[in-house]
Amino acid sequence: MYLATTILLIVIITETILILGYSYVTQKAYQWYIKASNDKRVAKQQKLKRDLLKLKSDLSQTSSQDEFAKWAKMRRKLDKGMADLEKLNSDIAFAKAAFELRAKSVLWFFVHGTRTIIAFWYTRRAAFYLPKGWFGPAEWFLWMPLAPKGAVSIAIWVSACRQVVKQTVGIARDFILPEKKVEV
Repeated sequence: MYLATTILLIVIITETILILGYSYVTQKAYQWYIKASNDKRVAKQQKLKRDLLKLKSDLSQTSSQDEFAKWAKMRRKLDKGMADLEKLNSDIAFAKAAFELRAKSVLWFFVHGTRTIIAFWYTRRAAFYLPKGWFGPAEWFLWMPLAPKGAVSIAIWVSACRQVVKQTVGIARDFILPEKKVEV
């Protein structure tokens, strides 16, 4: 029964990832990664944004005709800051894209690889045994492809778990999301 429960939990996790979508999961993972790693680039980006907003505010309050030298100096500083911010934004976006690509690859392997590995590794083992005679002549289908007779094979158990999770999510969506009314 331990194997059947473990497989059920793995299927619930993998189906949750598929339902949420790789992009959503990787975006959340990136946000957690940024918070956990205390990336200096993000802190620098936030500080630079605050400084530039303050500088823009000061620049808008300075008269370009009366105090031209001060205004020109502030303008050059603002232009340099904007260029630095643009470069920093592109560096952060590149790092984020690289992280998301790696995370999506890991997720894809986790979702699809675990099912394949489990199916091959436990091909000849039973998820659990059925009481004799409950399913009559259809019992042979449940132990296919190579599980012991009178048992439910891992492949059938994974498929049944996936269908139950999908149907449960479908039912939950029907209750949670309101039905759209079409007016004629």
